[in-house]
Amino acid sequence: MLKKFITYFLPLYALMVVAVCNAQTTTIEFNNYRIENVSKPDSGLLKLLMPYTDSVHKSMNTVIGFSINGLIKKQPESNLGNFMADCMKLMAEKKFEQKVDIAFINYGGIRSYIPKGEISVGKIYELMPFDNLIVLQKLSGKILQQFLDKMAGRDGWPVSGLTMSIKNKKAIYVLIDHKPLDENATYMVANSDYIANGGDDCEMLRGIPKINMGYLYRDALIEYIVSLSKQGKTIDAKTDNRIVYAN
Repeated sequence: MLKKFITYFLPLYALMVVAVCNAQTTTIEFNNYRIENVSKPDSGLLKLLMPYTDSVHKSMNTVIGFSINGLIKKQPESNLGNFMADCMKLMAEKKFEQKVDIAFINYGGIRSYIPKGEISVGKIYELMPFDNLIVLQKLSGKILQQFLDKMAGRDGWPVSGLTMSIKNKKAIYVLIDHKPLDENATYMVANSDYIANGGDDCEMLRGIPKINMGYLYRDALIEYIVSLSKQGKTIDAKTDNRIVYAN
């Protein structure tokens, strides 16, 4: 059917476009059409889409994990944020086959929660609806401090591999692998391509080379949950003072 459409209808469509472009319009008429819920569905279109609709529903309803308590987001730290940041770090190391010092999750990109009980693929799509990719960047300690100050000014983002305090909207007492941040050192950082490209006012990261393998963070999250479930583990996490407010 597709071949027939391309062979017979596309050339006709092209001729119509050329004719319209070459024609001189003298009058324009508009008709108003109201689209309402009572409009009769196109049974032919519904029949055509049915196999795909069933497939999508089946995929979205697939259960991949179980949570005893459920996970929610909050600032400056949350069990959901820790879980997602740890996923970013571990799955980035696995995919890119190299050590990752720190991983970050854009707090604003977390759009839902992980419910108590069964976790479906659809719930993960609700949690992370954007097609953000995991990318790696080598950041100097100086640039990293600027990024952390930006995070601190927004009350903290989920992080793995780092602890810090927030005071006067700045990041202080920063420890990476239990060592103070060194502005002259270089750190391998996992982040989303959106943030690495300067999104959410993170201009200090724009222009820094990125390692990109086209790996969606949402896919990483699904794979991570599936792997934990296969090990007989539930999808739960705790807070451990990764980010705190200084007195």
